This record gives sequence, C-alpha cells and structure tokens, in this order.
Amino acid sequence: KEEPEKSVLYIVGTPIGNLGDFSPRAINILNNVSIIACEDTRNTKKLLNHFTIKNKLISVNQNNIKEKIKFLIGELKKEKSIAIVSDAGMPLISDPGELLVKEAKKNNFDAICIPGPCAALAALVSSGCSCSKFTFYGFLPRSKKAKLEILNNINKSEYTSILYESPKRIINLLKDLEKICGKYRKVSLTKELTKIYEQHLGNSIDEVLK
Repeated sequence: KEEPEKSVLYIVGTPIGNLGDFSPRAINILNNVSIIACEDTRNTKKLLNHFTIKNKLISVNQNNIKEKIKFLIGELKKEKSIAIVSDAGMPLISDPGELLVKEAKKNNFDAICIPGPCAALAALVSSGCSCSKFTFYGFLPRSKKAKLEILNNINKSEYTSILYESPKRIINLLKDLEKICGKYRKVSLTKELTKIYEQHLGNSIDEVLK
C-alpha cells in the first residue's frame, strides 16, 4: 500500500455519483493521511462511513478558506500529510481548494493528485463534441453583463465549451444560447452522470429545448 508522505498535500478525486468509481488508491490515502480537508464534513462523512474510513475532518469552504489555509500550511510545516476532497468529483474544479494548493506550492510543499472522476471531462468525452480543444467555464456568473460576455465568447469560439448549470436554470440558459448562437448550434446536455438515471440529450439547441 502507498503510504502518504510527510508534508504533502494530496488532491483526491471522489465519486460524482457512482461509488464504484472510488479508487483503491484514493481510499488508502484518505485512510492514512493526518487530516482530510473537505467542503462539508457531513457529506464527506457519509462517503467515509461507506468505505469504513476513519480520519480527522476539517471543513474548508468559500467562507473560511483564508483562515483554514494558515492552519493547514502550519500542519504541513509540522510534517503532517493532508488530503483535500470536494463534495463530489475532482477538487479545485469550480471549488475554492485552488487557493490552498497555490499556498502549499508557494511554501515549497508538494501537491500530488490522486486522480478520480470529473463531471466536466466525463460529460465531454461522451458528448460527441470535439475533445481535442475545449474551454471550461464552470458555473456562469449571475451578473447579466458578465454572463452575456461569456455566452458571446462561446458563440465566437472554435472550441468545445463546457458549462455547469443548475437544473432550475437550465431552460433559461438554453434559451439564451439559442438567441446568441442560433437554434442549430450543436449542444450536448448531460445529467445524473454515473448514476442509474444518467441521460444525454444531444444534437441542436432547438431539439434539446424541445
């Protein structure tokens, strides 16, 4: 088994729905690091309980990340090993953990990725769209001006664009894309990735809206 190294920050991918996607390597690292930093301790606790992983959890989210970074960097200086996980998928993708990794690197600590599921890439490779070059936008901003700017960039781009959106706002997003990109623009809408009811709606914006 791989033993976590001292003073190393591990970026650990967790399942996005199907627990069968959790790698033995990830389970081993989470079992043996000094501390696990997570978005929501309640969510991560459910995952750990399922795999009988017992370890110390610390919540690191958008509201407390600056103060928690100081603590975690201090722990790395004490030769502790730390794993960072998100609620689901690959940490740092639309996730505040990026700041922790930057600070760790700034202090000359290694950051090692334990690869796992990523919703953006899972959706991309099953979409039928070009995978060789793409732009990932994450969740669109709420500001109309900022959102419009990104949608206009998507309209002009030669590359595949990947967006995350809430089910409550998806119809409005598709309507906005239809106005800017035209109803025949190719689009793939993916929901419930890796789960029983995984669904892929493809072809044109017009067809997906219908």
